[in-house]
Amino acid sequence: MSMIHRYIFVVGGVMSGVGKGVTTASIGKILQSRGFTVTAIKIDPYVNVDAGTMNPLEHGEVFVTNDGDETDQDMGNYERFLNVELTSMNYMTTGRVYQTVIERERNLGYKGKCVQVVPHIPEEVIARIKKATDHAKADFTVVEIGGTVGEYENILFLEAARMMHLADPKNVMFILVSYLPIPKHLGEMKTKPTQHATRTLNSAGIHPDFIVCRGEQYMDKPRREKLSVFCNVKPNDVISAPDVSSIYHIPAVFEKQGFSDEMLKKFGLKPKGSDLRKWNTMAGIQDKAEKHVKIAVVGKYFSTGDYTLSDSYISVIEALKHAAWANKAKIQLEWINSEEFETDPKKLKRLSEYDGILVPGGFGTRGIEGVISTVRYCREKQIPYFGICYGMQLAVVEFARTVLGKTSAHTVEVDEETVDPIIHVNPVQMKNIRENRYGGTMRLGAYDCDLKAGTIARKAYGENSISERHRHRYEFNNDYKEAMEKKGLIVSGVNPQSGLVEIVELPDHPFFVGVQFHPEFHSRPLKPHPLFKAFIKASLQKS
Repeated sequence: MSMIHRYIFVVGGVMSGVGKGVTTASIGKILQSRGFTVTAIKIDPYVNVDAGTMNPLEHGEVFVTNDGDETDQDMGNYERFLNVELTSMNYMTTGRVYQTVIERERNLGYKGKCVQVVPHIPEEVIARIKKATDHAKADFTVVEIGGTVGEYENILFLEAARMMHLADPKNVMFILVSYLPIPKHLGEMKTKPTQHATRTLNSAGIHPDFIVCRGEQYMDKPRREKLSVFCNVKPNDVISAPDVSSIYHIPAVFEKQGFSDEMLKKFGLKPKGSDLRKWNTMAGIQDKAEKHVKIAVVGKYFSTGDYTLSDSYISVIEALKHAAWANKAKIQLEWINSEEFETDPKKLKRLSEYDGILVPGGFGTRGIEGVISTVRYCREKQIPYFGICYGMQLAVVEFARTVLGKTSAHTVEVDEETVDPIIHVNPVQMKNIRENRYGGTMRLGAYDCDLKAGTIARKAYGENSISERHRHRYEFNNDYKEAMEKKGLIVSGVNPQSGLVEIVELPDHPFFVGVQFHPEFHSRPLKPHPLFKAFIKASLQKS
């Protein structure tokens, strides 16, 4: 007997950034808590084939899967909430879908038919959704369609969803996530934008089964009744989603309104028992913990006009929260643009105000000397330091300059002519750069790492060998390994297949660790990453 798969499409109304990603993840979580198998899919309406070539200041973080796919940051939310490892099958873009259809047409895969935008593009979308569902053996597949209803960019994905509903109406559901503003000059929550969003969705042939209403505060009864009447949904199908202190509170907010019960009823399923106890305990630590830790994230992808965009490092930020909560501590995070230290070196002193400093990944030349100055300050002032990817690379550059005396040491990403290329490019990546092959060509996905006994890394992991996700093109130059180790730098993690240096650390320091990989991608709220836990523990000891 074949398994019945059920599909829930989540679409956005009124504006972008309304919270579709965490809503999708939370819907998946509450269904999972009822004993069902859940997977999630993100559809990005960009022509980019993957998220790797998108500007992080415009689009946010690039999340990397174990199988090496560069995806949207919402995939990270899905993994963190559902505690699953998703693959490239769970992510698609307009570019990826069109690329597949065109390649199939070029290979006569359509057997001479005229290939058209409709139905062939929506059919490819449907095929991808079903493939990911089958792979996960999922009872429920929650599909987030990026963008906002009414945009022409996502209309073909809405058409695919409409076609799936037409073919199997009992097993396809639609949820509109919209925004209810409270203009200050009125002091009243307004429903009209959501009414318009619903009508726009109707014009695509889709009627929402539920409307999730985002807003600064809980929606009152009059607003709920108004949306019920004008959007043609029952009052119980209008779900309030107010601002909360942590996104991990959202599943509980939904369940207090009986959201999963109502969804299961519409699918004709009997509700099973619900268990969110461990999840809710975790979510409440930030509000109850007595210990406090103050961490600065020094990066280069924060400034966008007059605003700060922390979404560039969302997985790092969440991993820090998970680790703090595991240490029974509240965490205060502050973002520092590394360029500040280049224009005014005296500002480095402000780093002493923090219990720990983290430098995340990045690319390019902007703000690099500011990061290197940050590394030196932390190393010399004994401030716990955690460097990830570029943060690790610039840590060894600083060590070579200051401790080895190689004052011209650098990464070839910044200075191709440096006499001491501490960070260089391997031959495969050099060929990609020379041929301008950048999309999806970095060292991506999960790779093994053997750990050295007695080191911070080995003690943190409690294992001899680990696997972590990567996203980089440049790497540590092993020609300098022996000289650095003689001066006290410990290479505590190495890839057994390539000899690539994965982890470096300093022994006579509260915590000074740099990793070539991205440990933040493996952190979960109920299973924090061991290196982040060790970093926060060391930072708490400083405080």
